[in-house]
Amino acid sequence: MNTEKPLSGRVSSRASTLVDLIATVTEKIERDSSTRDRGRKLAHKEVRLLADSGLLTIRIPAEYGGRGADFMQIAKLFVALGQADPNVAQAVLTHFGFIERLMLTGSPEQKRRYFELIMQGRVVAGAFAERGGKFVGDITTCLSRQGDSYRLSGQKYYCTGSLYADYLNILAIGDGGGRVIAVCPVDRPGLALVDDWDGMGQRTTASGTVTLNDVIVEPGEVMEFTAGLERRTHLGSSAQLLHAAIDTGIALAALTDAMKFARERARPVPESGVDKAADDPYVLHAVGEMAVIAHGAVAMINHAAHLLEEGANSVLSGKADNELLARTSIVVAEAKAIANDACLRVSEWLYRVGGASSTSRTLNFDRHWRNARTHTTHDPVAYKYKAIADFYMNGRLPPISTKI
Repeated sequence: MNTEKPLSGRVSSRASTLVDLIATVTEKIERDSSTRDRGRKLAHKEVRLLADSGLLTIRIPAEYGGRGADFMQIAKLFVALGQADPNVAQAVLTHFGFIERLMLTGSPEQKRRYFELIMQGRVVAGAFAERGGKFVGDITTCLSRQGDSYRLSGQKYYCTGSLYADYLNILAIGDGGGRVIAVCPVDRPGLALVDDWDGMGQRTTASGTVTLNDVIVEPGEVMEFTAGLERRTHLGSSAQLLHAAIDTGIALAALTDAMKFARERARPVPESGVDKAADDPYVLHAVGEMAVIAHGAVAMINHAAHLLEEGANSVLSGKADNELLARTSIVVAEAKAIANDACLRVSEWLYRVGGASSTSRTLNFDRHWRNARTHTTHDPVAYKYKAIADFYMNGRLPPISTKI
């Protein structure tokens, strides 16, 4: 693969359909993904390419200038991004989450303001997680009213995509004790970004620390967070589907590298009785299993995306169907569980195909497993299996959660 071609900041107008546009952009993003991983070179140009191409606006409703893409199209984008570079895919996931939350809970003024900014090419990331606390998800960052504005103070960790972003949506505790979202430009005084993510995988997600020291927040920059916590919506399922799509993309990337290596570089063992590794029955068996697992994840992603579109439409139309949304949560959980297994197994089985020579650091095939193992730690899949079984066996609805 030629890594010396310039990375264009714009995409040709010939990429007229969304499918063509996704293929054109992800091909460029994939070009140097292994090199970026080896050197932990952040993907600033690649994220900028995504923004300039318009792909980060496709979920925005047509009335605000977007394509109004459905979840089947969004899922295809994230599978393709996950295959090209799962770091870039994860870095922009919260951008799409912000769009979804804005559609659901944003005021008319906030929708006009932030959709316009995104249409102009602005990128949004999230700052949610904190260290400490008794449970995962506990937060202490405070948004306090002071006169006609607010002050935001605290420290956030694992802020995926923050170093690529123009704006952050930041989870905080409001004066009343409830959770709220504050939307701030990254150059706001008192807001500092630190590039300190050192995970073994997903090395270039730009998941740094964000320090907030008495940051001024205007009233129009504060959004509701309770939707998705106190009533059943599609927000948790939509985020989980995109995570599953990333895992599926990792599986497909590992499968592609395994097949290419088997065809072009692997040598058969003498006992195989064949002249090339691509004819070795055990290599074929391994690749066959890898293909079934990876393509099964793709099929489940598509199925879940179709159901999620129905659930999202019920919520956004103001006629939320609780039973449909619960079933959507379960099907998305199934998709996430399958994708979790697919990316881990396929990225490890790659070495059954290539043998010792496939472990060369020059090839950097281990990035697939490192990315898979790192990304899948974000969400305990065991709780998905529990919720799935409880739904089918006992008829219990899944919890209202961003994780199920």
